[in-house]
Amino acid sequence: MKKKSLRSHCPVNFGLEAFGDRWALLILRDIVFRGKRTYGEFLKSEEGFATNILASRLDHLLAEGILRLESDEADGRRGVYTMTDKGLDLIPVMFEIMLWSEAHDPKSQARRIPRMMAEIRADNRRFSAAMREKVKRGEAILGPYLD
Repeated sequence: MKKKSLRSHCPVNFGLEAFGDRWALLILRDIVFRGKRTYGEFLKSEEGFATNILASRLDHLLAEGILRLESDEADGRRGVYTMTDKGLDLIPVMFEIMLWSEAHDPKSQARRIPRMMAEIRADNRRFSAAMREKVKRGEAILGPYLD
């Protein structure tokens, strides 16, 4: 996928053009929180990705340098998506979105993980750094916080 030129160099616009699409953020959510790594796993997300949307957003995230695609060691025909350093840098941003959701959505699922939310509130950067290492290893970070 060819990278298109930015509409402006406003920092908010830059972020929105790189990762701001709803579907792209849901892919990143699935990698970070649920440990998903393959096209088939993303298709099973509760929001119901259409195959064309999923393929398009994965291509976009690859072109933006947020994800990388590698061959699965167990099955070379299957691709495994992982986050690059640029993608991993989005973890604290995702946590801030969660804090905002918790504050403004009375039914936010963030309320189901109070220990995680407390750690994010206490020190997002420190917590993000620890979670970054887990995501780099392909681990889902949500599991230990589900009660």
